[in-house]
Amino acid sequence: MTAPLFDSHMHTPLCGHATGSPREYAQAALDAGLAGVCFTDHMPMPAWYDAPWRMRLDQLDAYIEAVQAVQAEFAGRLEVRLGLEADFHPGTERFVEEVLARHPWDYVIGSVHYLGAWGFDNPEFVAEYGARDLGQLYTQYYALVEGAARSGLFDAVGHLDLPKKFGHRDPLGAAALRALDVIAGAGLSLDFNTAGWRKPVAEAYPAPDLTREAAGRGIPFVLGSDAHAPVEVGFRFTDARQALQDAGGRVVTYRGGVRRG
Repeated sequence: MTAPLFDSHMHTPLCGHATGSPREYAQAALDAGLAGVCFTDHMPMPAWYDAPWRMRLDQLDAYIEAVQAVQAEFAGRLEVRLGLEADFHPGTERFVEEVLARHPWDYVIGSVHYLGAWGFDNPEFVAEYGARDLGQLYTQYYALVEGAARSGLFDAVGHLDLPKKFGHRDPLGAAALRALDVIAGAGLSLDFNTAGWRKPVAEAYPAPDLTREAAGRGIPFVLGSDAHAPVEVGFRFTDARQALQDAGGRVVTYRGGVRRG
């Protein structure tokens, strides 16, 4: 737990809902005393899927070039890696596979942001929670997480218990534990995502009980701030490291798609 800290979940303005240049994110990491970063912007998806919230396919090369420029500028001072946050949405797997094949990414996060057509983490659509049975919602959500883990496309699962973002907590818990079993069996890591501390739920992803359950299954964790602005880089990483230490969790990073640490 004393290894140098990396922020391995960060975005860029190409996603359409982040501010600050990649260089500013890297400088913020350097100023915060981090050893490295991995950019993981929202990857392109089919044009009909979630278009306002991610880069377009014709912007992918610009993303790669922007991060490579930062790698060169900060060489010897900050290790800069290049990844993606990919979405798992049934029916899009082949598209995702083709995009991931375009570059040797250091790290790919697999995240579930949609239940059917509902973007459940979008504050514009939070009222929909009132029309849903929470137990059923989480059962459906974790079934998709299991699909992500089984797909073979990703290195880690992003913000495991994301539907709690606005305070709607899982009333059951069994589906989450089944998902953790699948994640462990697939040899994946978990994104320990400190953005939850900035959201209405005021709790990191995963929750403390799920963090302990994951650690008990031998699932390692990758620290990430989910920064959408330079000021968020490394957000509450000291607290995150302590929480993982208390849970018996192991912190890792990825380079060239290989787990390290």
